[in-house]
Amino acid sequence: MRWFNYFIGIAAAFFIGISHAEIQPDNPFPRVKMVTSMGDIVVELNRDAAPLTVKNFFRYIKKAQYNDTIFHRLVPDFVIQGGGYNEDFQGKPHYEKIANESGNGLNNEYGTIAMARERKPHSGTRQFFFNLNDNSSLDPDNGDWGYAVFGRIVEGLDVLEAMAELESQAYSDDIGWADVPVDPPILKRIEVIPQN
Repeated sequence: MRWFNYFIGIAAAFFIGISHAEIQPDNPFPRVKMVTSMGDIVVELNRDAAPLTVKNFFRYIKKAQYNDTIFHRLVPDFVIQGGGYNEDFQGKPHYEKIANESGNGLNNEYGTIAMARERKPHSGTRQFFFNLNDNSSLDPDNGDWGYAVFGRIVEGLDVLEAMAELESQAYSDDIGWADVPVDPPILKRIEVIPQN
């Protein structure tokens, strides 16, 4: 019985260690593929510039928490945001809020991915957005916090451009939100691309 308990303890420690292991810890620029209802987008993440944000993003990916979520907010020529709601516009659970890594040298330029947040600077959890323009207004300025960029699209800009052309409602009476796509794109899943 003692050996059995010992074995169970070792096995549990092994699997816990696996579940908390970093994804590609030696790769400063890991890549992920977002499989969406409109096509695939490959994003190169920047662990060097935004280590906390990338670690947080991977935490949701490992638990398949982005599967079948929607891009629920589309502001033409500005941003498209997703990762927080399912197709019924129900909020998904999230982990604790993370520190804001804006000011890391990465700017909110066209095709970059950044952490969405509430008004408070350190309030980001799971939602992210793609910049549909060069949005310098979202960068830190004169001591004001910005929105932390943590990667950029390296394949699939055509998909982003197609999303940007979708019809967006200035206000949805059905759900009481602004800037809601009439037909929200679906993020089916995010796959980690194997390291070369």
